[in-house]
Amino acid sequence: MASILTNLFDGVAYGMLLFVLACGLAVTLGLMNFVNLAHGAFAMAGGYICAVLVNNSGWPFFAGLPLAFVGSAVIGVALERTLYRHLYARSHLDQVLFSIGLVFMSVAAVDYIMGSSRVFIKLPAALEGQIDLFGVGIGRYRLMIVVICGLLTLALQLILAKTRFGSRLRAAVDDPRAAIGLGINVPQVFAFTFAFGCGLAGLGGALSAEILGLDPYFPLKFMIYFLIVVTVGGSSSITGPFLASLLLGIADVAGKYYVPKVGPFVIYTVMIVILLWRPNGLFGRTAAR
Repeated sequence: MASILTNLFDGVAYGMLLFVLACGLAVTLGLMNFVNLAHGAFAMAGGYICAVLVNNSGWPFFAGLPLAFVGSAVIGVALERTLYRHLYARSHLDQVLFSIGLVFMSVAAVDYIMGSSRVFIKLPAALEGQIDLFGVGIGRYRLMIVVICGLLTLALQLILAKTRFGSRLRAAVDDPRAAIGLGINVPQVFAFTFAFGCGLAGLGGALSAEILGLDPYFPLKFMIYFLIVVTVGGSSSITGPFLASLLLGIADVAGKYYVPKVGPFVIYTVMIVILLWRPNGLFGRTAAR
């Protein structure tokens, strides 16, 4: 029972991490209707920013995390203002081709600058090891991930559902011309939303470096995971990707622990079963006929 609970907690932590990594894609795809397959590149940028600050410059780990968020957000808003904004009205195929090209450019640039070896971030001693809670071994770092990602999830849900900015974003997506007529600065709303999603990706990349490792091919290796989370959860809300992340994280950890020979395929099996049951995702809207 103790091992089951430990694996369950590890799966929850992994799922939370997947959500923070993928929720920016859920925002841009579900709320802005923009397919940004280069989302993993911003996660990689945040991871390397944190790694350079902590490993090379001696910054504290908890100081590197917010700077990973800010750095990725700045890169995101710069690319949004110069490149992405011209693709909002283009077809999804154009958006996919552009973002895929951006992924390969980022991979080549990081490989040239940082090298191809895998990087891990040095953790403070307080986050190493495990604590014993009622006979269940809980990793301190994974516990921190659950706390941080849980708070971020609640904050994101409140921002999108309860604040004026969330209502402006929904209005800008549903009818940009009407939103402009009501005095909403649609380009500014889109730029801020895109930057915030990129910042969350960068924070997720920094948090995941210790668990997943960090190398120039990070965007390519985990692109499919981001897409699975958004596809299984549905792109019409944040709740769907959050629950999908938890489900897929638990299934992935359990599969690799209990059936290691076929463990990597468990997450794809779960995706296929859910999409056969609900083709639009867990919380996806059924298209009107």
